[in-house]
Parts: sequence; structure tokens; C-alpha cells
Amino acid sequence: MKHTLLAAFAFAALAGTAAVSKEVPRAAPAQNQQIDYNGFAALTADLGAYREGRRVPLAQFKTMAGEGNTLILDARSARAYAEGHIDGAINLPFTEFTDESLAAAIGPDRNRRILIYCNNNFSNDVQPVVVKSVRLALNIPTFINLYGYGYPNIYELADIVDFNDPAVGWVKNGKGG
Repeated sequence: MKHTLLAAFAFAALAGTAAVSKEVPRAAPAQNQQIDYNGFAALTADLGAYREGRRVPLAQFKTMAGEGNTLILDARSARAYAEGHIDGAINLPFTEFTDESLAAAIGPDRNRRILIYCNNNFSNDVQPVVVKSVRLALNIPTFINLYGYGYPNIYELADIVDFNDPAVGWVKNGKGG
């Protein structure tokens, strides 16, 4: 009987410990100094009106593309770019944006005019421009990231166009539209 009471007491003590351990607050996750969600959210909020004023129709986009010190940047995947892109665009996939890769692609002038577009600028909804979720269209993070990396002179194609329209200047597999 003595052993049964000790066993019961030990079990009760362990059960009580288990109950207490469930109520102990968990430690906050370690902070990663290389990720700043609040900074990103603030930058995004600050850029809303600025970005809206820098969205241009196709005719203006094409005119600007022909002017000096202007770059058309296609931030889609290398595969999608190779399958088709706006004539004159260079490719730097969004996933490869770093200070170094952007400087190599854009050049030393951080005020160089940069024109951007993405899948959601095309009505075709076929490879290589399958429409993405509206809230996640690549133009948005591309604009935010370019600005955040110190390139403020960004313009974004505002229109939805058919890449078969000759005015777009679409290049397929290295050949004109």
C-alpha cells in the first residue's frame, strides 16, 4: 500500500507538472535581423500613391522605351523571358534581385528610367504570360523592390494588352511577334 501511495503521489506530481508546463508561455521566436516585415509594410504603404502616378499606357511606355537612358526590365523567370518578351527588354528574374545583380543589369546610374511589365499586363493568359493572382502580380513587388534598392525612376505598364498586337513589339523565341 505504501508503494501504491507513493506511485499515486508521483503520478499526481507529474500530472501537475504537465498541466503547469502547458500554461507556461512560449519564448518569442528569435529575431532575424535580415528580415524586416514592418519595414517592408511601411515601404509598401509609402509607395502606393507614388506607384499609381508612374503607371503608363502602352503608347507612352513604348515612346519612353525609345528614349535615351531607359531600360525595359522583365523580372519574370528566365524560361518565361526566353519564350517571349517585349522587344528590347532585358531579363533579371525577381528572385535574383540583389544590390550587385541590379547594378550589373541596370548600370551605375540609379536614376536611370526603368520600365516594367508582368504577366498580368497581357490578356492572352497562355504561356509565357499566364495571369497570376491579382494581388500578387509581379509588377507590385518588382516596383517595391526596385525602389527599395534605390532605383526611384520606375514606370509600369498600366494596360492589359494582347501580345499579338504589333504595337506591343512582342518577341517570341528570339523572333519578332
